[in-house]
Amino acid sequence: MMITLTDIRYSGPGRPVDGYGPGFFRIDGQVLEGAVIVAPDGARVWAGWTDRAALLALAGRVDVLLLGMGRVIAHPDPALRAELDALGVGVEAMDSPAAARTYNVLLSEGRRIAAALIPV
Repeated sequence: MMITLTDIRYSGPGRPVDGYGPGFFRIDGQVLEGAVIVAPDGARVWAGWTDRAALLALAGRVDVLLLGMGRVIAHPDPALRAELDALGVGVEAMDSPAAARTYNVLLSEGRRIAAALIPV
């Protein structure tokens, strides 16, 4: 089963999350399996929490990083949060469906936003 998110028009960099389902995300029409990072330069598969470098590399390109923690809300590693904060990247953790919806809304407003999403 796939959940489809509301269609919104976007301009500028970044691609919307169109939908998600068990183990995958559909981003701007492309299906990506597993965890993903959606950033101003596009979407890519992400190795998950062991790949901190990919999240830290977002510094200077985004103001806020939404962490989609999977099916339920969980707290991210405090050290990771502190590293991102020191680099000027705000962090908001929520479940992945909420992170995908929030990402789309902020993207439609032209915000400098990225999302790191763990599949449901």
